Amino acid sequence: MDEVRHRLEIEFCTKCRFQGRAFWLARELFDAMPELIREIVLVPSSGGVFVARYDGAVIWDYASARRFPEPKDVREAILAASGLPPTPRPHE
Repeated sequence: MDEVRHRLEIEFCTKCRFQGRAFWLARELFDAMPELIREIVLVPSSGGVFVARYDGAVIWDYASARRFPEPKDVREAILAASGLPPTPRPHE
């Protein structure tokens, strides 16, 4: 059976210097789930934007969330978009 791998796109404002956050997030997600991401595209932009898209669908928007995503936030959104169960939480 062929693995289905998808496109992750991170659009970020260069004037706001969000590129470091975008690069870090891309690397963290690729390291954590390379089996689900075929390509990662970094899209320089402006206007304070920081948006993550998975196969074209917005999975994180800085403007709506009022904060940057943690890798776990985007990872869980990717799992949901892929129809996979969320990451199990450790028992406390």
